[in-house]
Amino acid sequence: MFIDSHCHLNSKKIAPLAAPDALVKRANDAGVAGMVTICCRMHEEAETLKSIASDNKNVWCTVGTHPHDASSEAEKKYTAADIVTLANSHPKIVGIGESGLDYFYNFSTPDDQAASFRKHIHACLETGLPIVVHARDADADIIKIIREEGQGGKLTGVMHCFSSGEKMAQEALELGFYISFSGIVTFKNAQNLRDIAKNVPLDKILIETDAPYLAPEPVRKNINEPALIVNTANCLADVLGKTRDEIGAITKDNFFKLFWKAKETWQH
Repeated sequence: MFIDSHCHLNSKKIAPLAAPDALVKRANDAGVAGMVTICCRMHEEAETLKSIASDNKNVWCTVGTHPHDASSEAEKKYTAADIVTLANSHPKIVGIGESGLDYFYNFSTPDDQAASFRKHIHACLETGLPIVVHARDADADIIKIIREEGQGGKLTGVMHCFSSGEKMAQEALELGFYISFSGIVTFKNAQNLRDIAKNVPLDKILIETDAPYLAPEPVRKNINEPALIVNTANCLADVLGKTRDEIGAITKDNFFKLFWKAKETWQH
């Protein structure tokens, strides 16, 4: 069985495929036992995501502000204390984020992104929940902020949809973070990422779809959905010399170690 550690079931881009409940069923039929639907805009999405998680077995959610929205006045109003309150408001809120830095698009200013990232880290430290980190063209600043705010390793989290280099992977691992591989690892031009995967300890690997984005080979041009996590698991199995079921078991165990709160509502 597989756990999709990062998807967006409420996305307008995934809506043409099916409603969230139907997407969950399709995933379950493909051997996906659970998934986390990720928050990008707290003021718009938090209540919807809580509802999706409540209505579906083994679906959890997060709360947080994507770096793209860090300059939004509606998102800037949230304090770390507000995020803590929101995170504690529902038993199926299991993480905080996605937050981080994105210097590729720079839809929000770097200062606003950094302030938002630090605020989310503070909320994680208060709640004990892991942070889901978005990093694009900002590796050095991501690591710098985690070192400055992470209280010497108390902070836990995952580098979601990992597509950075070997240096970033090793620095993240040294900080105790997990590395999550998406459909990108299946792409024909992603040999460097597959090489990095070989050097990530098995107890630090997660898998995700980031649905509706980044559908894996051989359906790369399609809308992604949690059912397609199996393709990523197949690729990692080949890369790491494991069976698909072994990858499923390893990443499921890792998921529950990091997202410890999910285990409280896990239904076999």
